Amino acid sequence: MNAVISVIIFIVIMSLIVLERIHKTVAALAGAALLLLMKVFNFDTAISYVDFNTIGVLLGMMIFVAVIKRSGMFEYIAIRSAKIAKGDPWRIMVIFMFMVAFLSAFLDNVTTVLLIAPMTIAITRMLDINPVPFLLTQVFASNIGGTATLIGDPPNIMIGSSANLSFIDFIKNTAPVSIVIMLALVIMMRLLYGKKLQTTQEDIDKIMLMRENDAITNIKLFRISIIAILLLVIVFIMHATLKIDTASIAIAFGVGMLFFTPDDAEQIIFDVEWSTLLFFIGLFVVVGGMVETGVVESIAQKLLEFTNGNPKLTMIILLWGSALFSSILDNIPFVATLIPMITAMEAAGVNVTSFWWAISLGACLGGNGTLVGASANVIIAGVSNRYGHEISFRDFTKVGFPVMVVSIMISTAYLLLFY
Repeated sequence: MNAVISVIIFIVIMSLIVLERIHKTVAALAGAALLLLMKVFNFDTAISYVDFNTIGVLLGMMIFVAVIKRSGMFEYIAIRSAKIAKGDPWRIMVIFMFMVAFLSAFLDNVTTVLLIAPMTIAITRMLDINPVPFLLTQVFASNIGGTATLIGDPPNIMIGSSANLSFIDFIKNTAPVSIVIMLALVIMMRLLYGKKLQTTQEDIDKIMLMRENDAITNIKLFRISIIAILLLVIVFIMHATLKIDTASIAIAFGVGMLFFTPDDAEQIIFDVEWSTLLFFIGLFVVVGGMVETGVVESIAQKLLEFTNGNPKLTMIILLWGSALFSSILDNIPFVATLIPMITAMEAAGVNVTSFWWAISLGACLGGNGTLVGASANVIIAGVSNRYGHEISFRDFTKVGFPVMVVSIMISTAYLLLFY
């Protein structure tokens, strides 16, 4: 009975989010409250399904970014990038896409988009063009880039740990296809936005005449921010060796930066996207209800049973199943249910090497499918909405789902060719 209740609540909440009848945060928290009231699980169990590492990273990086943006760094980089691209909107879009993809391979996706989004808003304001296409392409690039390495996306960290796969293993197996998918993304975005990114020569001339150094409002904080970002990247890359979780790193850096802007501390804390954090907490609990009642595990088992023991078919089902479900479910609990099944198959003598890469590619790339498919998607939407450019569930899915399908088609060809 609890399984039925959890599925009904999940479907209703997701429908409310998709149809945008009520605010997504209200919908997610209402779903969590209903699960508790219907006694699907108690409060302690519900809280156990909240990924506080993700919440911690979000909170820490929101504070970190809120501090460093007060130095004028984002405006500086925006002007510099625009001048390198000669003010051409399409070139700027491509530069930012590859910048985000590269950073996302070594940083948390959320961290990357939080750092780049303010630059994007600044640069599009200068050119008097809509920032939404730029923000969408960046979030797609962040999910693709995160697929390339062991530390780029949480599912890869989980898979690497369970399958004893190294950083180099991911570089060899997921990085090559990620590069191909990035090139395909550029082509798709060129066809979709290439002719729409128009600006006037007057606006271009204004940018080319601007002095990036004039954008720096606090030179001391600017220099401190550069050092802090470099240290943050290094520590994030080494977090496994240092045995420090990413949430602790993000919060430590965020709080540390507050000491350099004591007069603005209250405003910075006020500026944190609390609505987004509460949305994630509610969504974790709603998905946790289906995990607790065995629904997610049952879905995963059905996927494997459907293949009837055929290794190639199993690989493809895992790839597409992971992608489709990860576009609407949080990929962390979904991958967590698949890992023990694949481990059991390996113990029975099945060669499961390709299965690991299938769920890695599917879970990470599937995040591009819908607005709730990945944390970075929701963050980008929140930032864009705050600046007056709404990205709805429908708007995101119209572009993101085709991107996901093309990505998984390329991944299918790649896996069949090499495995």
